[in-house]
Amino acid sequence: MFKEHEQIVLTAGVVGDKGENLRPGDVGTVVHLHPEGEAFVVEFMSLRGDTVVIATVLPWQARSVKRSDLTHARTVSASATGNRNAP
Repeated sequence: MFKEHEQIVLTAGVVGDKGENLRPGDVGTVVHLHPEGEAFVVEFMSLRGDTVVIATVLPWQARSVKRSDLTHARTVSASATGNRNAP
């Protein structure tokens, strides 16, 4: 269904590997596919390119990026970025 390095859009809320709350509409990049396509690991990054969250996502929780999708930004807590001094 999805390929490594493909961008995806969440269609459901997902909890990150350290308990972070991801929302529908968050965009990430597939970094690992589990066997048989049962799940995949997605990296969610800030617009500056810093990794914010790594999460395991099930196929029904995401969709491929559409040509008409628009990027949207939201701020996450400083603890989620691992850098409390980041603006």
